[in-house]
Amino acid sequence: MTAPGHSELADRLPGRVGRLRARLVGVLRAVPIRWRILSIAALNSAVVVVLVGLIWNGSQVLSSAWDDVRQVRESDKILALLESETGRLQNLIHRYINQPSPDLFAEILLLREAVLGTLTNRAAKDPMLAGSVEELERTTERFLNGFGELRSVQATIAKTYEEQVQGPAKDMAGLYSIIEGATGHRDALIWPSLGKSREAFTAMLVAANSYYLSLSPGAAEDARHNTETIETTIPVMLDLADNDLQRMALQRLATRTAALREGFAKLSEQLTSRTELLRNTIDASQAEAIGAIDDLSTKMRQREQKAQETFDRTLSDISRRVLSIAVIFLGIILSVGVLIALSIRLPLQQIMAAMRAITMGDLDREVQGIKARDEVGAMARAVEVFRENAIAKRKAEDELRASKEKAESALLELNTAQQNLIDAERLAALGGLVAGVAHEVNNPIGISLTVASSFARRSEIFEAQLKGDGGLRRSQLEEFVQASRDASQQLVANLQRAGELIQSFKQVAVDRSHAERRQFSLSEATDQIIASLRPVLKRSPITLQVDVPEGLLLDGYPGSYGQILTNLFLNAANHAFADGRAGTISISARPRGSDDIEIIFADDGAGMTPDVQRQAFDPFFTTRRNEGGTGLGLHIVYNLVTQQLGGRMMLESKPGQGTTFRIIMPRVAKGGAQSTETDGTSQWPNRTMSST
Repeated sequence: MTAPGHSELADRLPGRVGRLRARLVGVLRAVPIRWRILSIAALNSAVVVVLVGLIWNGSQVLSSAWDDVRQVRESDKILALLESETGRLQNLIHRYINQPSPDLFAEILLLREAVLGTLTNRAAKDPMLAGSVEELERTTERFLNGFGELRSVQATIAKTYEEQVQGPAKDMAGLYSIIEGATGHRDALIWPSLGKSREAFTAMLVAANSYYLSLSPGAAEDARHNTETIETTIPVMLDLADNDLQRMALQRLATRTAALREGFAKLSEQLTSRTELLRNTIDASQAEAIGAIDDLSTKMRQREQKAQETFDRTLSDISRRVLSIAVIFLGIILSVGVLIALSIRLPLQQIMAAMRAITMGDLDREVQGIKARDEVGAMARAVEVFRENAIAKRKAEDELRASKEKAESALLELNTAQQNLIDAERLAALGGLVAGVAHEVNNPIGISLTVASSFARRSEIFEAQLKGDGGLRRSQLEEFVQASRDASQQLVANLQRAGELIQSFKQVAVDRSHAERRQFSLSEATDQIIASLRPVLKRSPITLQVDVPEGLLLDGYPGSYGQILTNLFLNAANHAFADGRAGTISISARPRGSDDIEIIFADDGAGMTPDVQRQAFDPFFTTRRNEGGTGLGLHIVYNLVTQQLGGRMMLESKPGQGTTFRIIMPRVAKGGAQSTETDGTSQWPNRTMSST
């Protein structure tokens, strides 16, 4: 029985081999994937069981061969240790003979016990060395006994050197001193021979000590030669002696010189005997022990080589068997694995192609293999459901996209309207200034026009009188001059007042409209803004107090500063002092450190509730919506302070106790001219307020 989807696989694998594979894959697809994977695991387990059996059988042989190799290596370590210890013991004995010391003797005894312990405890128990330990023990014992004989000879040599060489030498040194003391002056005839004899005695002592310590033949020859020199000079000095003390000391010197010669000869014989004993007993026994160890090492090498050959041969046999079985099973596993992989990979490729088509938007392509009964068939059916859902989703997305475009269009229109409202509010404040200034300028201009008209009529009358036949009286001339002076004074005063108002309005209007950044005086800008607000003050019972010291310079936007004060003033006039309520507004400024300036705008009006304070700077929030308020005044103020001027703003208010705005601005503005506007909406930063 073949699974569904067999025809598609046959098309993808053309030819007879392809059709055969397709049939096998179709048969395999009738089996669940988990059973296909388990079949591969079963084949792998069978391979493991067979290989484990082969390896176990071979491991027994390998273990036996390896035990022999390991035992041989252990025996080699023991032999190497014996060779090292005996060689070191020989070196210590030579050092002790040349320069005896308690420390060297103690070290020799410890090393002797270590050698004997190695022979009795380790070598005797080693199966490889058990038959050869007795010979090694005899050789080592002879080697160690030789050290005892050497110690006895060394003691005799030391005694001979002490009594028969150094003893006469000490007596001779004393006799030389007596002879020198008995010689009255250095001009005596005995003195040259005495000096020569004394020099020979000193050289003899040095040579004797050198021969005793180093066994140098040259030193022995020098000692004998200097002794002969001493014996030769004694008869000469006896002939030249001039007193009995000298003769007696010289006779005694001859006796001690003969004793020294005999003692040195005996010392030479004993040192020669010690050298022969050291060579024949210590060194020969050491060489014999080393030879025995070398013979044992050779036997160990041969046995290790045989064990290694057995190990290598067994390992090679195991490798060939394991490789053969592994190749056979590997072919079976690969064949079955390829078929199982094809039964999974080809349907998965179909599903991947369908998924790729869906992701690329080709939703019209149908998913193949949805009728198969295995897990991949279930995946194909799930992909088909996904395709149908994608079709439905695309339809919904098209509808959603159309709705989104409509919403974006409405949002754009709303942003445009909001920006228009903000611009209208800003222009409304400027328009209020225009109306107030126009009304204020109208009075001095009207008075100036009236004075000028009256002055023109008086000028015409004066001209007529001047041309008349009756002549011009002095009183008429003085009256005309007085009238001209009064008219000119009134014209100058009123036109100057109008010029000041127009100049203030002009500067404020230019700053507002162009948002030009420049350096300006805070007190001068404040005075200009207050001048533009005078019309509002005349209509309201509001007292304005200004405390801005001279010398506070800002590098920023005077137009933004003017709009801030204007909006705060109009906000106070409309809300803090509503319905014609009287009150006081104070504007003060003071330096705050070296980089900032603090401006305080305070009123003693109605104040704000906590709810109003929380929303005071929000756009379009107003408490006088029904009276035409837009709710943008304080919003614009806050954006100008925090964004364009780079400052901070704090609000403090209590109902019935007035409101205080604290503005802290840097002396150099950190914002830009259009930093408050991006897409028609204002970025609303954090602010600080208090209702306490």
